[in-house]
Amino acid sequence: MRIVGLISGTSYDGIDAAAAELSLAGDEVRLQPLGSFSLPYPPAVRAALVSAMPPAATSAEALCRLDTEIGQAFADVAARAVEELAGGRADLVISHGQTLYHWVSGRDVLGTLQIGQPAWIAERTGLPVLADLRARDVAAGGQGAPLVSLFDVLLLGADSSDARAALNLGGISNLTVMGGGREPVAFDVGPANALIDAAVSHFTAGADTYDRDGARAARGRVDETLLGRLLAEPFYALAAPKSTGKELFSPAYLLAALADGSRVELDDVAATLTALTAQTVAAACREHEVATVVAAGGGTANPTLMAMLRAAMPAITVSTIDEFGIPSEAKEAYAFALIGLLTVHGLPGTVPSCTGATRAAVLGSLLPGAAGFPPSPAVARAPRRLRIEAAGS
Repeated sequence: MRIVGLISGTSYDGIDAAAAELSLAGDEVRLQPLGSFSLPYPPAVRAALVSAMPPAATSAEALCRLDTEIGQAFADVAARAVEELAGGRADLVISHGQTLYHWVSGRDVLGTLQIGQPAWIAERTGLPVLADLRARDVAAGGQGAPLVSLFDVLLLGADSSDARAALNLGGISNLTVMGGGREPVAFDVGPANALIDAAVSHFTAGADTYDRDGARAARGRVDETLLGRLLAEPFYALAAPKSTGKELFSPAYLLAALADGSRVELDDVAATLTALTAQTVAAACREHEVATVVAAGGGTANPTLMAMLRAAMPAITVSTIDEFGIPSEAKEAYAFALIGLLTVHGLPGTVPSCTGATRAAVLGSLLPGAAGFPPSPAVARAPRRLRIEAAGS
């Protein structure tokens, strides 16, 4: 099947798209990347999204407008991805949408809300659309996250003798740990880019929205007092599986941490927040006795963050998923394309030990395209590994 995957992550700076040719062969799923790109949200849409993000107050009218406008933005990206990446032909579009709220109480997730009405995608492309991917896992007692964990386990191998970790550095950092004779486990670690972005936006009054190339953090000095205050966050002590988001690690959270009266310059704040990400990830990797880490996500483009990560865990080998033939910034879009293939075949898209669910669930709600639903494929068994194939192979 030729599938287009779409996602906007917790940085909500734009929509990532990836197209792939996927097939099931025995206990293996084969994925041939066809290309990927990322497009920013229209400025007015992003501004409305930022203003509606918790803990801000919002209204049913604002949510309805956002659901429509984000759905239309996803539809525009989907149409372009079908033409430019998939050669004008696709069988299915997977839309993660935009997470607006992840309802967490302690270690329990009680609900999750992704917006971006998928009907706009179906109408624009004429293709079936799979959406609302997290809710079924939450209903089965899971965290609804990280949904990339199945992709990670299939790619890196749950049966490896050494413990391996797949690391995603988006707005939030998350890990999938597998191998070493233990069941796979996945969990959100804490903020990756979320608080860094919030600091840059706050101190520059929105003129900049992120620390480009980690330049500010590279110039700054880590404020040990501020870092200690941030590391005292109770979330870090919770056992896995666990999940979080900008409901916790929000701009208001950052401002509260800075409100002790001392003056800290932006570059020093950026350095401190970058060190926070590095140290919390390193601590989680050491706790799980990880030998190798394969990183992905927008944070891999931040050389200061990557250098701090390697310095914080010198005994652990750190590489990126680019070495497997998947661009770091597109991993999640490809992971959701994989989930689409599995759902169409009636196969689960989760690893229960990773999300904490009582069972592995088939994910998503499927909207028909102009020609109806995708054809029902032959019965298949759940894959045990993922092979990334080069174009033309």
